[in-house]
Amino acid sequence: MPINWPASTYSLTVGIIGTEGALTIDDTHADTIMATEKPLPSHRGEGDKRNVHLLGSYPAGDISDGQFWGPMREESNAWLAHIYTGIKTPHATGAEGQRNLLLTMACDLSAKRKKPVVLPIEPEALHAELTAYVISAEPWT
Repeated sequence: MPINWPASTYSLTVGIIGTEGALTIDDTHADTIMATEKPLPSHRGEGDKRNVHLLGSYPAGDISDGQFWGPMREESNAWLAHIYTGIKTPHATGAEGQRNLLLTMACDLSAKRKKPVVLPIEPEALHAELTAYVISAEPWT
């Protein structure tokens, strides 16, 4: 995408179809769009300027008056509060994170095979099949 189009900042729509359900994630942030005559800095810093911005589109949050605001700030503060007070937190455990990673990898493998993956699947077998026949990003010489 051109540097002046907001999709090059951050935009995503994903559809996942399973045998027993479907999930659609609309993370386009196109609900508030600002277009300006003069370029403004993006979330990437002063060197990256754009004429079109999807406001609030940076997934982690936004900078306002030199402070960071948004989901990542809230998640970080909740985690720190859990560490120093012991209050419950909605964060995933390490085991939940690993399970979700393996499920994501199984989705990738399903797409590669073009058929469902039977679960459970051994992590080593999953990784081996996903990384088999990987085409190098290096240019041909």
